Amino acid sequence: MEWSTLLCTERMRSGAGNRRIKTTDLRSEFEKDYHRIIGSASFRRLQDKTQVFPLDKSDFIRTRLTHSLEVSSLGKSLGQNIGENIINCRKDPGFTPKMKEDICHILQCAGLIHDIGNPPFGHFGENAIREWFIKNLPCMTYQDEPVERMLTPQMKADFYHFEGNAQALRLVTKLHYLVDEYGMNLTYALLNTIVKYPVPSTKISIHSGNIKEKKMGYYYADQDIFEAVSTATGAKNNRHPLTYILEAADDLAYKTADIEDAFVKGFLSFHELSRELEKLQKENPEADFQTLDKLKSLYERGIEKKVSHPESYAVKNWIVRIQGYLISCATFGFTSHYEEIMAGTFKHDLFYGSFGGRLMDLLGDIAYRYVFTSTAIYKMEVTESVILDFLMDKMVHAVLYYDTDEMLDPIDSRVVSFISDNYKNAYKHQAEGKSEAEKLYLRLLLVTDYVCGMTDSYAKRLYQEMNGLI
Repeated sequence: MEWSTLLCTERMRSGAGNRRIKTTDLRSEFEKDYHRIIGSASFRRLQDKTQVFPLDKSDFIRTRLTHSLEVSSLGKSLGQNIGENIINCRKDPGFTPKMKEDICHILQCAGLIHDIGNPPFGHFGENAIREWFIKNLPCMTYQDEPVERMLTPQMKADFYHFEGNAQALRLVTKLHYLVDEYGMNLTYALLNTIVKYPVPSTKISIHSGNIKEKKMGYYYADQDIFEAVSTATGAKNNRHPLTYILEAADDLAYKTADIEDAFVKGFLSFHELSRELEKLQKENPEADFQTLDKLKSLYERGIEKKVSHPESYAVKNWIVRIQGYLISCATFGFTSHYEEIMAGTFKHDLFYGSFGGRLMDLLGDIAYRYVFTSTAIYKMEVTESVILDFLMDKMVHAVLYYDTDEMLDPIDSRVVSFISDNYKNAYKHQAEGKSEAEKLYLRLLLVTDYVCGMTDSYAKRLYQEMNGLI
């Protein structure tokens, strides 16, 4: 892969950004992407989608919006570090300072939209939608024929492996109706960067050891877009090199933020965190970053400064310190595997094999044990499951015969009317000339499109309204 093609400025709408038109606009194509994203309603909706604590009333807890801003910032910082290293160490004679600037802008944009397709209620929302299809699709019939028999293996697998990452590509290219059916009409370099898994749902292989096959990256309905984008950039069926950096920024952001949020919410104490870090430090005495020592010294500094809550002072400042350390780890991970990444043969994340990777694993494990498996979270997830199951039941039943010769019953027609015209227009555009089976598949996608576009509070409110609870 070559940077000259990887940083492709082409867009889906032909001519946009490619013709030499006289203009006073001095922004690069990737800077234009940034302003398209910031001004979009889809991006704004992230402020009411929560990371870990859905429907939480606290103004401290991170939403998808604040998380995305953090990923955007970390991605840009990593881009600067890595770009500077490529230039200074002369890793690639074709890499220029302008390219460094471009990758920073792309990563800044990619951070903003990497979660834009996720449904309400965090990652649990993805699981709930996936499980709904696993439970219900095999029992579903259409005109007395089993739906499973009508759909192709890839169509079925799209629902059984439903994935927010694939939904992000779909949203920004088809569902966000700004001017026409091309969505936000973002650059191909940016679109390719947000495809974390460049494989369809039928090629997932979680045991292959190759990170790119862990989940699906695009739906059958959007395969043409993926192929056009990945061909134009030259990445083809490989991960775009910037995807590794985006993923590192995402992992770094949420794993450190989950610890801070868990501490603030009272799920994790200073002493419990100290105990976890003590074990890690004993197992890795040769580590270049002494995690427990840093936390203790910050606590002592808090005592010296006579802050009111030295534990809080220590934990929050420790998070900042380890973020800086992990940025260095990710930078080294990219630059030390540069040739493999550019050849498309690197199978791991940027923290692989380093102490930073072991620290990241511990942070994820702490969040799982202290937060995600807590009674408080389980109670929230039971509520969220009831909401999403109800909405999926009603929506799928309503759209099954939508846009067919069969008359919808009065309630189904009303339920269909709730769905955004943008989503229905996108469906009609894609359904033109398609077979009955493909149209059915697209109608099921219309439901996931609508549900994924909901915020946490809207999903809850709609559930209450449809059940006469308001």
